[in-house]
Amino acid sequence: MASAPDTIDRRPYWAIQLDSPPKRNLNAPRPRDPPGYTASSSSKRQASRPSLTRKPPTNAETDTLKIKKSWELAIAPAKQLPMNAIMMYMSGNSLQIFSIMMVFMLFKGPIMGLVQTNQVFTRFETEGTRKTLWMVKLVYVAMQLAALAMGLWKVNGMGLLPTTRSDWLAWEIARTARERTIFAFR
Repeated sequence: MASAPDTIDRRPYWAIQLDSPPKRNLNAPRPRDPPGYTASSSSKRQASRPSLTRKPPTNAETDTLKIKKSWELAIAPAKQLPMNAIMMYMSGNSLQIFSIMMVFMLFKGPIMGLVQTNQVFTRFETEGTRKTLWMVKLVYVAMQLAALAMGLWKVNGMGLLPTTRSDWLAWEIARTARERTIFAFR
């Protein structure tokens, strides 16, 4: 039996084609332009624009953009309120692990947001935006407090807030009676 020569490629045909792509035929016709496209109109547009470089934005434009982005960031906690309200409604008022975790997350987010208020807005703070950024921060804090209020509402609904007189019975002083009634046996 004769052995196969080493020059035979044992790879599949498609793998061999990937190594050597077909040569492009320069005489082949170009595909037609899509309807509504004319080559002359695109060349006119390019001729009317001498350069495609963009001017850098001015400080006023940059400050305006930073204020807009900071307002979006300040309103973001309010966008989460409806979803949090639905989740709190669905978790119920009983003391279960799911409802306790939901309440924990409802408190954790706003508290961390309140603590990190200045850090959140440092990237937007410049000389031009410093005057208006305090109002944005105030709205951000108000939205975080609204989320905290929703957490308090949920905790009250679960019965964990001491809001009734019976919750404070340990500190009640026993009343002294003005009269006593003694049963007499006849």
